[in-house]
Parts: sequence; structure tokens; C-alpha cells
Amino acid sequence: MEEEVTTLDAAMVLILGRRLSREESRARESPAVKRKAFEVGPKSLGGPDVFDFSPGPGHAEGVLQALNELRHSRLFTDVVISVEGRQFPCHRAVLSACSGYFRAMFCNDHRESREMLVEINGIRAEATDSFLQYVYTGRARITTDNVQCLFETSSLFQLAALRDACARFLEEQLDPCNCLGLQRFAAAHGLTQLAARCRAYALQGFAEVARHEEFLELRQDELEEYVGSEELAAGREEEVFEAVMRWVYRDAEARRPALRDLLQHVRLPLLHPNYFVQTVEGDRLIQTAPECYQLLHEARRYHVLGNEMMSPRTRPRRSTGFSEVIVVVGGCERLGGFNLPYTECYDPVTGEWKSLAKLPEFTKSEYAVCALRNDILVSGGRINSRDVWMYNSQLNIWIRVASLIKGRWRHKMAVLLGKVYAVGGYDGQSRLSSVECYDSFSNRWTEVAPLKEAVSSPVVAGCIGKLFVIGGGPDDNTCSDKVQCYDPESDSWLLRANIPIAKRCITAVSLNNLIYVCGGLTKSVFCYDPTEDYWMHVVHTFSKQESCGMSVCNGKIFILGGRGESGEASDSIVCYDPATGIVTGVAAMPRPISYHGCVTIHRYNEKFYKS
Repeated sequence: MEEEVTTLDAAMVLILGRRLSREESRARESPAVKRKAFEVGPKSLGGPDVFDFSPGPGHAEGVLQALNELRHSRLFTDVVISVEGRQFPCHRAVLSACSGYFRAMFCNDHRESREMLVEINGIRAEATDSFLQYVYTGRARITTDNVQCLFETSSLFQLAALRDACARFLEEQLDPCNCLGLQRFAAAHGLTQLAARCRAYALQGFAEVARHEEFLELRQDELEEYVGSEELAAGREEEVFEAVMRWVYRDAEARRPALRDLLQHVRLPLLHPNYFVQTVEGDRLIQTAPECYQLLHEARRYHVLGNEMMSPRTRPRRSTGFSEVIVVVGGCERLGGFNLPYTECYDPVTGEWKSLAKLPEFTKSEYAVCALRNDILVSGGRINSRDVWMYNSQLNIWIRVASLIKGRWRHKMAVLLGKVYAVGGYDGQSRLSSVECYDSFSNRWTEVAPLKEAVSSPVVAGCIGKLFVIGGGPDDNTCSDKVQCYDPESDSWLLRANIPIAKRCITAVSLNNLIYVCGGLTKSVFCYDPTEDYWMHVVHTFSKQESCGMSVCNGKIFILGGRGESGEASDSIVCYDPATGIVTGVAAMPRPISYHGCVTIHRYNEKFYKS
């Protein structure tokens, strides 16, 4: 028994970091002493009974640093990743903690979860080294040389933070020589934001981008998407044509069949006439491409007829500074009120209104308005006026031109094959059947064959090479439903299918070889097909209107202002898109107005003049 006690004395007992004597050891057997040794109340320490300690991010960094040192020393590594013959010893736990790819590989019953050597194909060894450096240190060096490989590697290994960092780095490296390749790379990897950024960059810097090698390696569909975009920025349309031809000539034999499909996206009508004749028509590939002749013919006609001829290729790209605008000329705010002096233009894309030079002799009323090429003509007006004024859109001034042969008001004007026709009207005593034709090159009016039926306030529109006079008033009490068609080649008139309604104060425009009519205090828009001689109802507008303005802009029909059933003028603007059949209310005019002229011209955005 004494030997056991001696042994206990020699062993001693360590409690709370200090040695106990034999007496203390024996006393430890007492419950009271034992409890006193372990009880540390909060009051005795002067603080809470829980202490959450954290050394901060330094602890995690220290652990990562230690793990990385163990990796380099090959200590505790339990797997070797082999890429392109190069081996990377790693820790399964570290890889699984960072990567969903490796977690799925090592934590499931895959063959790789049991093997020491795991070979991975389809990635680069250098990118794998950078990837592992990031896993073990939280840092990665991304460069222009390794970014694409590192992106693909981090995508494969499902490391979102590193993948996103690579995407941001790529976006910062955009320049004219690489944006097309980066767009293709981004699209292939589902990086929609980066792909959109690359596309926008290429569209805005198209002229510079088109001079680099990547542009010449585009697929046909990619090139068509660029040159067909409304967002493409080109100071001159000639730059677009030259870029397309440079792409074609890169491999002329193989790419020649794509020539027509590409040129239909180039706005050939808007090329300078001299450039068109010398460069476009003089090109050897185009000369031997009959499929392109229709596009060339369209451009020639536009150079002669101007805005009378409309197609997607006659609308200027906004990047050139030009845009299609609707010009509103004169009009009245209320029935019997004063005539307004304003000439204002409206850009449907921006919704902006700009003031142009005021109309001379604006106190007149019931005059006719039309657009000739890119200028505007105003003729006649109460009372018995023969005056004709032309608005020069380049100079923003009104110029008096040759007077009408016969003074008239409540007549209409339309342009056909580059000439202006003043049709019908009233001279203060009777309705007129006379029709006059104006040639701007000779500045002269000549009489042509008269109408079959004299009318005032008809609708007049040029379409498929003929002039159509629709409705109108043969007297004070009745409205005509007749459609009178003029053929300039035979200088003769024929009657065509009657309009379904006989109403006063209707308005019409021509678009895509069809004539659209609205007004007459109805909500209806009717469409006439002159080729088939057939009328149809196409859509309802929001309210009944008459004496409204109507014009085609950017391939859509705009109906502006007019008078309602109460006789009050409206400031509404309604847009009808024949392609979709949808009617929308798009904006409001600066003031309610009716009996105004509406035409569309091209205008330079920065050169709106204040009258």
C-alpha cells in the first residue's frame, strides 16, 4: 500500500496548468474542493460567459499558405492531376472544397475517386497551373496570353469567380482587331453580356473593325447581321459598301454567290451618285452578277425620284446624322380659327420636334402640300391663289417657284415619277377637273388630261407608276366614292373600283405598292391594291378623325392630328405598322391641329434651324 502512495507522489497531478502537492492531491478527492477548482463564474472575470474569438482573414490565408506549401512539398497529397503530360500533386479535399467538378469526381463512386493519377484532357497545362494557384492562394494572374485558356479551364472546373474575372478582363481588352473573335468566343461559352458588349463595340467602330483580319474571316451570316443592323455606325454608306466588297474579294470565287444577299443590306440608293456610277456600277464582280441588277436599278431610280421611292435601303442610317422626319406644314388649331405659321418636323425615333423656317403667306388656307425628292412644295390656297413655294431642306429656306396655270384651293398634290401633279380643287365658283404637272428641272407647269369627274378635296396618291384620285366632293352636298386613275404614258384617265366609303376630308399615303386611306370621321383604315383593283378594310384606329395628316416614315404609317366628331382639333399621333397590323399611340403633337400638310423627308439631325 505504501508503494502505491509513493508512486502517486512521484506522478503528481496537473490541474489548470500547475502541479499539485500530495496534500492538494488528496484534497482533490473532496467534492467541495473539486467543484471550487473548476467553477469560474462570469462575475469573477468581469465579462460574458461566451467569448467568440476570430483572428480575421489572416487565419484562412495562413491555412491556404500552409496547404500550398504542403502541395509543393508533396506532403499529404493524395491525388495527381495529369494535363498534357504534366503532373500536379494535389489534395482531394482542397479540390473538392473549391470545385464542383472535383467534388462530383471524388465524392461519388467514380473510378477517379479511387485512383492516384487522374488524367484530364481538353485543357492546357499552363491554365491548370494558374487554376491550382488560385485554388491554393485565392489569387490568379490573368494575362492576354492565358485568359481564354484560363476561362475555359475555370468553366470546366466550375469555378465561377475565376471564370467571371476572366470575362471582365476580356471585356476590358476590346479593340478593333479582336472584338469579332471575342464575340464569337463569348457566344460559344454563353457569355451573353460579353457577346453583346463585343457586338455593340464592333457596330460603333465598324469602319475601323472592317480593316482588320478578323473581319475578313467572318461567316456570311455574321457579316449580314452586321451590315443589316440599324445600329451600325458609318459616317458614309460608302464605307459599308467598301467593307462588303473587301470581304467578297478576299475569296472572290467562293464568296461571289453571296454578293446579292450582302448588297441588299447596303443602302445603295444613298450612295453619292458619282460614287455609285464610277465605283459600284464599275465593279467587275457586280457587272457580271445579273442577280444584283434589280438593286442597281432601285438605286438609279432613287437618284432620279428621291423620297418618292421608298424601301428599307432608302432609309438613312442614323449614324450618318440623317434620319427620316415628318414635316407638318401650317394647319388650324380650331375650326374657323387662324392659320398657323409653323413648319415643324417630328422624329418618330427620338420623339423630338424641331422648328423649321416659317411658311410664307401662312394666312392662306386650304392649300396643297407634297414632298418632291427631299424638298417640299406648297401650292394654291384661298382665295384663288396661283402661288407655289418650295422649301429647300438643305438651306432651310422657302423659295417661290413657277406659279400654277390656274389658281385653286381645296386641291391636292402628289408626286409621280419625279413630277408634281396638282389635281382638281375649287376656284370660288366651281369644282375643277383641270390637272397640272410641274417639272422642277424646267420650273414649269403644263396642263395634262382633265379628270373624268371634277372634285374638290379628293385624296391623291402616286402608286405603281400611276396617279390615283380617290373620292372628293363634286358639289357642296355630296361625296364621291369614285377612284380615277391617270396613266402618264397615255395621258388618260380610267375609273377603278370604288372606295367602300364616300366621305369628306379623307387622307391617303402609298406604301409598298398599296394605298392606305383614313379619316372621314371614321376609325377605319382602308387599303387599296391597284394591281388587283381591290379594296379591303385593314384596321381600326382609336377615335374618329377627319382632316388629319398622314405620312410614311421608317416603313410605318403615321396619322397626326385631325378633327373629331365635336369639331375640336386633336394633338394625337397614331402609328400603324402594316407588317404587324398593330396600331399604337406614340406621342402628342406640340398643339392640336387639323387641315395641315404632312410629308416625310430626310434631315440632318444636328442642323435643325430655328426660325
